[in-house]
Amino acid sequence: MAQSAYIYLPGSSGSSFTLDNLKELLGRYREQTSLTGKQLGWDYAEAAFPYTVETKPEGEGKWFILKGVNPLYKYILLGVGSKTEEDRELPYIQITLPDGATHGDKAKGNEFCKYLARTLKAELHLFNGRKMNFSAKK
Repeated sequence: MAQSAYIYLPGSSGSSFTLDNLKELLGRYREQTSLTGKQLGWDYAEAAFPYTVETKPEGEGKWFILKGVNPLYKYILLGVGSKTEEDRELPYIQITLPDGATHGDKAKGNEFCKYLARTLKAELHLFNGRKMNFSAKK
């Protein structure tokens, strides 16, 4: 059965969040892990992000797929959207583990969720239903 995690973005900063923004953040994640790998002396970027980004015509502008490059990882779907809550738009990122996703996909999905939520200072609803809040404290 498919599982989803959600990252609810702060209203003002995320009102125009797009798939391109999401791909940009994933690119930054890869860049950071490759720099960590250089410091450690091994190709950490390949282990930290074992996926290729693929788009399908039916998901254009709504979602894309991270397709695994080795047998430990199959795929993760990432998408953006918004819902209306208390007369305001609440933008979100949805990370979905489709049927057939591996334990490795779930672990990487959790890792990506935490990275994205921390970077965007957002509220994260994990695959298991738990919530984590990375918003700026007042």
